[in-house]
Amino acid sequence: MDARDLLRSVRMAGSARGRRTVAAAWRRERADARDLPRYGAERARVPGAAVRAEPMPGGGTVHFARSVLRVRVAAGGAVFCGWDGAAPEPSYALAGPSTWSPAPGLADGGCPAADPRALLEPDQGGWRVVSERVTVRVSAHGAVEFRTPGGRLLRRELPPRWWDPAGAAEGTRGARWVQRSETPADARVYGLGGRAAGPRLAAGTYRLWNTDPGSPFEPGDDPLYITMPVQLLVSDAGCHLVFHDNTWDGRVTLRDGEEGAGSGHDRHGGCELRMDGGPLRYWVVAGTPSRVLAGWTALTGRPALPPRWALGHQHARWGFGSGQEVRRVAAGYREHGLPLSALHLDIDHFDGHRVFTVDRARFPDLPGLAHDLGEQGVRLVSVVGPAVKREPGLAAYDGGRAVDAFVRDARGREVRGTVWPGEAVFPDFTDPAVRAWWGGLYAERLAQGFAGVRHDMNEPVSFAAFGEPTLPRSARHALEGAGGDHRQAHNVYGLAMAAAGYQGLRELRPEQRPFLVSRSGWAGMQRYGGTWSGDVATGWAGLRASLALVLGLGLCGVPYSGPDVGGFTGSPSPELYLRWFQLGAYLPFFRTHSAIDAGPREPWEFGPEVLEHARAALAERARLLPYLDTLAHVAHRTGAPYVRPLWWNSPGDRALRDCGDAFLLGDSLLVAPVLEPGVTMRAVRLPRGLWYDTATGEAHRGRTRVRLAAPQGRIPVLARAGAVLPVAGEGGAVELEAWAPRRDRSGGGVLFTGDPDGWGRPRMERFVSRWADGAVLVEQDGGEEPGYAVRVRGAGS
Repeated sequence: MDARDLLRSVRMAGSARGRRTVAAAWRRERADARDLPRYGAERARVPGAAVRAEPMPGGGTVHFARSVLRVRVAAGGAVFCGWDGAAPEPSYALAGPSTWSPAPGLADGGCPAADPRALLEPDQGGWRVVSERVTVRVSAHGAVEFRTPGGRLLRRELPPRWWDPAGAAEGTRGARWVQRSETPADARVYGLGGRAAGPRLAAGTYRLWNTDPGSPFEPGDDPLYITMPVQLLVSDAGCHLVFHDNTWDGRVTLRDGEEGAGSGHDRHGGCELRMDGGPLRYWVVAGTPSRVLAGWTALTGRPALPPRWALGHQHARWGFGSGQEVRRVAAGYREHGLPLSALHLDIDHFDGHRVFTVDRARFPDLPGLAHDLGEQGVRLVSVVGPAVKREPGLAAYDGGRAVDAFVRDARGREVRGTVWPGEAVFPDFTDPAVRAWWGGLYAERLAQGFAGVRHDMNEPVSFAAFGEPTLPRSARHALEGAGGDHRQAHNVYGLAMAAAGYQGLRELRPEQRPFLVSRSGWAGMQRYGGTWSGDVATGWAGLRASLALVLGLGLCGVPYSGPDVGGFTGSPSPELYLRWFQLGAYLPFFRTHSAIDAGPREPWEFGPEVLEHARAALAERARLLPYLDTLAHVAHRTGAPYVRPLWWNSPGDRALRDCGDAFLLGDSLLVAPVLEPGVTMRAVRLPRGLWYDTATGEAHRGRTRVRLAAPQGRIPVLARAGAVLPVAGEGGAVELEAWAPRRDRSGGGVLFTGDPDGWGRPRMERFVSRWADGAVLVEQDGGEEPGYAVRVRGAGS
């Protein structure tokens, strides 16, 4: 126990909840001391010299003196490497257990078939596997290089090192290991899940352990709720993603190429990955950014398509307090002419914070409330946490005990923690039977009238006066029948809970697409829904962290996310609230939210001027809904995030790789939010092409740095020349907003229409814009006249 832990435990000991957290922390410490394996002495091991190689479909196996490496190119171009017999499956990142929704395009079990054209063959000093998008070279001592078809180095994995427990067989999953890599000096690294200090990750160490920070976070806080061993790198040589498929605790240390030793072509950046155990296996996907995300989400599952209403503005508060207060807030939105799509109820609507219950005194008719709000176009969303109060007679607890649902310790006893309802137990979502049972519990939420769910506290959290606020590492989990402990299950706990909730909602309400956002998760979580920032601090630093999180998660394959607009705690100034609100209006998940003791988040609470400007932001959000809905369908089909870094279409532009204060919304819009106080002008470097200021119509050439007006009432938004955007016109009818292409170029756009909330096959329409007889002409793909009103903007050049 360090000094901070001691102070925290003393401070908490004065309350009943505090005493429970002290007891829970001591139980966790004792259980781990008693039940975790004691390995004692360890022996270091490296692969040694190569002995022989065996060609296999898609690649082959190289045998070394003390290890074995399998290289396999999958159909689609992703490359798998596994040491010591590690295979692609079983994997929580891939489609995984058969009870989960399979990822589109994956073979049974989740792993794509091998590419028969890729073969292991001798090479100078080793072997190589040549595929369409990458060449893999394996040295005689275990180094693995990935090069472009033109021979440029993307990354070099140096021979790994293991620390095997003495007396254990080689390849023991409890062995610690480290792998170091070298990358081009100009490479920039993104990803690793939700990181507040991004989107570009600076040199330093990042932990791979999903963590509730316990207090509002800012850019310097790490780790947070979603960590993933997923890195996306961009360099002059090209773009690639590397994913180490290992759920254990670990640390990634990035080294900046500019700070490395050497000079000229010898300079390089790099990474060191240290894992506390588990398999050493990884995937590499190379290509353009769009191809990399398409390949990654083909491997791990395409993003779930949210219902269209989930793209509107949503409002939440921890502490609504009563059904009357919910009605008051909804009425305020109507009275002020502000569109509202959903209201979120937090734990205060439960009976004593017990999940799957309702406080009947404060919410006497929740179904009636949901019905009345639904008549006004407002849905209710319920928080759902994994902790079940340990209380005989409580339906969720009794039902869970009947199916042996709860996590147990090494001696077979239920693991007890402390969360909001008091002493609690935790379902083991790594057991298919438990997922099926838990998914059935959502029938109660649907019966109360809820349209969707928000999973919270699912890192998982157990309050602790000292140490880590989670379950004992020695706690036992099913892990799909393989068995194991919390060291393996912790990082995928939220992912497995999301799988349970998503599948349950699909079965209970098969005609509608589920709405589910989860605070925690892991690689592949996009199959089941999206996420939000968690408890971001109220302040300008928290605002900057909000954008970093959305960009970074999108590059890990999770495109639907957004922050708590206004910050989770505290009272934002009118200026800060408005700038946060304006940013949120262009992010996929647009929701205001605050803590129970924080200030209000309703726009009218910040004065008439802020209200006027917030109304304008909401009107623009409503106008762009057809475009946002189209981006959701594009993400569902290709994995491309709605919110993209400025280098997305120009990865060779080094100046754009470090730009984290502006973003592309799809391919057509560039958004430059205001992230500092007192700013009325914004400087931004534009990607290649011609860009129009959507407020003034002024044209700006790309590959230049421009200064744009950012008055209090709006943030700068630019449209790409040639873009054809679907927008909502009068009465909500879809119109096409066409921005004039350059005189010697053409442009275009796409529109998805169809079933807004169900599973009906959408209709996709493509449009082309070009100059003809001195005017801009917009045609449907094939030369037909569009069936929509067209408005041309921009003068062209």
